Amino acid sequence: MANELSREEYRKNKIEESRQKEAVKTKKPNPQESEKQETETVKSRRRRFPIWLRLIVIAVLMVVCLMAGAIIGYSVVGDGKAGDVFKKETWMHISDLINQKK
Repeated sequence: MANELSREEYRKNKIEESRQKEAVKTKKPNPQESEKQETETVKSRRRRFPIWLRLIVIAVLMVVCLMAGAIIGYSVVGDGKAGDVFKKETWMHISDLINQKK
């Protein structure tokens, strides 16, 4: 029974706290206090690394990784020259091999 009473007391305390919070919310402060609260709550945050710059960095890193993967794949795995990866003839040959009819 002691546990049930403590639960009931706990519930009553929670209800009372929520009523007090609602009463504080509905209370209208004077204009000077509201201006102070607005300036305190609204904090402008300046990012050190802006979002647009993050997107550019990610795009550049993706291109670099693509190029590095092509170089490694063509020169190390495929036993070709690393500089040949950037030639148009190489890619034409690869596309011909992929698209050839059986």
